[in-house]
Amino acid sequence: MPKNCEFKLLLEVCCYQLRSQLIAALYTSRLIARPLQIVTDVARKITQESNFQLRVHVTSNDEIGTLATSLNQLVEWVGDYTQELKLARQSLEQRVEERTQELELARQSLEQRVEERTEELQKTLQDLKEAQGQLIQTEKMSSLGQMIAGIAHEINNPVNFIYGNIQCVNDYTEDLFSLVSLYQQEYPNCILLIEEKIEEIDLNFINEDLPRLLSSMKTGAERIREIVLSLRNFSRLDEADIKEVDIHEGIDNTLLILNHRLQPEIEVIKKYGNLPLVECYPAKLNQVFMNILSNAIDALLDQKADSTKSQQIIITTLNVDDIYIQVGIRDNGSGIPPEIKNKLFDPFFTTKPVGKGTGLGLSVCYQIIDKHKGKIEVISEFQEGTEFIIKLPIKTQTD
Repeated sequence: MPKNCEFKLLLEVCCYQLRSQLIAALYTSRLIARPLQIVTDVARKITQESNFQLRVHVTSNDEIGTLATSLNQLVEWVGDYTQELKLARQSLEQRVEERTQELELARQSLEQRVEERTEELQKTLQDLKEAQGQLIQTEKMSSLGQMIAGIAHEINNPVNFIYGNIQCVNDYTEDLFSLVSLYQQEYPNCILLIEEKIEEIDLNFINEDLPRLLSSMKTGAERIREIVLSLRNFSRLDEADIKEVDIHEGIDNTLLILNHRLQPEIEVIKKYGNLPLVECYPAKLNQVFMNILSNAIDALLDQKADSTKSQQIIITTLNVDDIYIQVGIRDNGSGIPPEIKNKLFDPFFTTKPVGKGTGLGLSVCYQIIDKHKGKIEVISEFQEGTEFIIKLPIKTQTD
C-alpha cells in the first residue's frame, strides 16, 4: 500500500512538472510569436496599402527588436524614396505640361502666321489678277476710245460741211425754181426746144422731188452728226476727272453705238425716272453700261432659237433718295446658273467660247462701281432672265 502511494505521488509530481513545462513552453512560444506576428502584419499592411507612415512598435532588444528596427528603417527609406519619386514625377509632369503648352502655343502661332501669310498671298494674287485685268481692259478701252475719237473727228468735218451747205443748196434750189416758175408765167409760150427739154427732164417731178431729196439728205446728215456726237460723248477722252453728267445721256449713247447689234426682234424698253446730274467718271461709267448691255444682247442672241418668247431689254432708272440713284438693266434671256452666279465678278471668268470673251468685262464693272463708292449686284433665275442693279452716289467721294 505505501508503495502504491509513493508511485501515485511520484506520478502526480511528474504530471505537474510536465504541465508546468508545457505551460511555460506555450507562454514562451507566444512571447516569441506575437512580436513576429506584429512585424508580419505591419509589413503586409504596408505592402497592401503602400502606406509608408506605418511603423512596427516593438522595443525589445532581441533579434525581433532588431528585425523591427531594420524594417522600420527600410520602410522610412522606401517612403523617402517614394516621396522623392513622387515629387520628381510631379515636377516632370509639370515640365511636360508646360512644354506641351509651349508647343501648342507655338503651333497655334505658326498656324496663325501661315494662315495670315496664305491670306496675304491670296489677296496679293487677287490684286494682281485685278490689276492685270484692269490694265488689259483699260488699254483696250483706251485704244477703242482713241480710235472712236479719231473716227468721230474725221467724220465730223465733212459731215459739218455737208450739213452746213445743205441749207444753202436748198435756198439756191428754191430760188432757181422760183425763177423758172416766174419765167413760165411771163413767157407761157416758150419755144419748142425749151418745152422738149422741160418734158425730157420732167421739171415738174424735179420741182416736187428735189426738196424731199434735200430734206432726206439733211435728215441723214443730222443722224450722222448725232452718231458722231454719241461717239465723242462715249469716249470722253478729254474728261478724265469727275464731273456732273446726265446718266440717261450715257445710256442712250451706249445704245446708239450698240444699235447694229440690236436686231429687230430685240425690244429695248426705257423706264427712265427723274434723275439729277450725277458726279462720276463719264467714260468709265459708259464702259459699265457697254459691258452689261453687250452681255444682255449676247444672252438674247443665244436664245434666239426660242421664237415663241419675246426678247426684251428693260432699262430702269430711279432716284432712291437724296444720296443714291439706281440703274437697273434686265433681260429675259436664259438667266445665270446658280453654281456660277458667285463667280461673275471674278477676273478672267467667262462662260463664252474661246476668243469671244475675255472674262474681264464684269470684273472691270465691279471695280469701276466700287471706285465710285457704289454697289453692283446681280439678280437672276435660271431660264427667267438676269438683272444687274447699280447703285451710285449722286456726289462721289473718291480716295
